[in-house]
Amino acid sequence: MRTHHLNCGTLTVDPSTDTDAASAVCHCLLIETDETLVLLETGLGMINVRRPQETLGDFVDWAGPKLDPEETAVRQVERLGFAPSDVGHVILTHLHIDHTGGLPDFPHAAVHVHEVEHRLATSTAVSQYPQAHFAHGPNWVVYPDGGERWRGFDGVRQFDGLPPELLMVPMPGHTHGHVGVAIDQGDRWLLHAGDTYYSHVEIETPSKPAPPVLEELQRSVEDDRAKRLAGVERLRAIAGDADLTIVSAHDPWELDRAVRSPS
Repeated sequence: MRTHHLNCGTLTVDPSTDTDAASAVCHCLLIETDETLVLLETGLGMINVRRPQETLGDFVDWAGPKLDPEETAVRQVERLGFAPSDVGHVILTHLHIDHTGGLPDFPHAAVHVHEVEHRLATSTAVSQYPQAHFAHGPNWVVYPDGGERWRGFDGVRQFDGLPPELLMVPMPGHTHGHVGVAIDQGDRWLLHAGDTYYSHVEIETPSKPAPPVLEELQRSVEDDRAKRLAGVERLRAIAGDADLTIVSAHDPWELDRAVRSPS
């Protein structure tokens, strides 16, 4: 399976505090299987480019999205020579605003997400989830708890209708239904850890904290800090595995490394 690493949303995070702003990306993957295309994360989409205030709200102010239509997943899929309809499946680590903006651009795709995340995100009582991104009625495929153990993570399972090389890896904490996605590439694995961490220095040994503005942001949005940090610790423990590459959703350094060493 060929994997393309895409930036589907350049951000300049600045919550208007004393901390310096930080550059970030929306690191998405386009995976070519024998039968279909799989998009892991959707970043920001055309709905956000066209109607930013309506669909993103104050995210526009503190996250500073570039809102370049050429960065949207749908435009990048087309530049790679595919049609948007070729994307048969979308996998989401969680359903925050900067991960779901591209969903309406792929209205017929099956959208794979953890059951807990789906329940919270589709409840009108939970305001942190972007209902405008779900208004087209996504074809949800939801997964309950349960599965096997993989490199220290529990509840790992295959996705319905997708090759067994793709695994859902629960990593709760950032949100209650947050997951990572592992991809068996034959001679090595690629693990997308979503928003479990924001900077690669957090999973290095010895580790360092993320830049202050990102650490502040993580604290303000995470649902369960103890669980998230347990996931970071587990990632740190396996980060040195020779057959494993770990990436997260917003680290520009990781994206640049991946683009320079395509898989």
